[in-house]
Order: sequence, then structure tokens, then C-alpha cells
Amino acid sequence: MSSSPNRKELSHARIVDVASKAIRRAGYRGVGVADIMKEAGLTHGGFYAHFESRDALVVEAMARAGQENIASLTEVIERRLTQGGTRFQALVETYLHQAHMDRVEDGCVVAALSSEMTRQDDVVRVEARRRVDAMIALVQAALPENADASEASVITATMVGALQLARTVGGKEGRAILAQTRQALLERHPLPTQH
Repeated sequence: MSSSPNRKELSHARIVDVASKAIRRAGYRGVGVADIMKEAGLTHGGFYAHFESRDALVVEAMARAGQENIASLTEVIERRLTQGGTRFQALVETYLHQAHMDRVEDGCVVAALSSEMTRQDDVVRVEARRRVDAMIALVQAALPENADASEASVITATMVGALQLARTVGGKEGRAILAQTRQALLERHPLPTQH
């Protein structure tokens, strides 16, 4: 029995991949069915063989984007930990990095879509909530053992908001917002002193 995906599964994955980048780049309105299908190299008419609605595609695209973001952050954090420092430092410095500001379509789906989430249908909002919860959990896991658990949501909100503002103003001002926020967050949980 072969476990390799069939043509329909490959096409479905390609559509979701294209949509996951489009939703981060252009928001919910950036996920037009015709454009997504064209970019995926498929006909518009084939959409409903894969999804029951545009919202169903948006939910899968958000889930894919969120999973990719968490996996990417986790990979970078683990790599940075081999060079020293703390998990919290690695997370803050990775998330609030200029590359994350510049590469919207590969970045955090929560930062890309937060301002639009409340205007979506319930099925989309449920997935949006899952993405926020996953981001808070990632921050919670990176906090030092002695940190108050309630800090995770505050730090997540700070990082997401700083990234949104940095992307909005861009350039030197955006980089300054990221640097100032990194410094402020790292001062909350400084590196342990070496004896």
C-alpha cells in the first residue's frame, strides 16, 4: 500500500499553500478563489472539488500558516539555543527581527490578520482563536520557570503589536520599534548572570 499522496491531495495541498501565503500578504480579502486557483496552476471550476466554501479554504490556510510559523520559530529557537542564551531570548529576538517585519507572506498569521479577525464568520474566528492560543502557548513555553503564567498573553500581545506597528511604518522607524520592544521584553527576563 502506497502512502504517497494522490493527485487530488497534491492539488489540495498546493491550493492551501498558495492561500496561506496570500492571506498573510493581503489579508482575508487577499484570498480570492479565482486568483488562488490560478496561482496554484488549477482551474477556478475545480475549487469546489477541494473545499465546500471560501471560508473552508481560509480556515485551512490560517491553520497551515500558523503551523508553519510555529514550526519555523521553534526551529530557529532550537538552533539559537545551541549558541547560548535562553529560550525566551531566542524567541523574542527571532520574532522581533527585521526579517520577520519584511517577509510578511512567510510570517506570523496572527500579526497579519489580527485587526481583521473580528469581522469574519464564526468558523474563521474559531481558527483565528486557535492561532492566537498556539502563539500564547509558544511564549508560555519560552518563559523562565519562575515567570507568572499570565505574562504569556501580555508578551504575545506586545510582540504581535510591535510587529504590526513596525510593518506599518516600515524602514528605519519600523526597525527602531522592533529594537525597542526587544530590549523592553528582554529586560523583563534578563539572561542569568554567569559566576
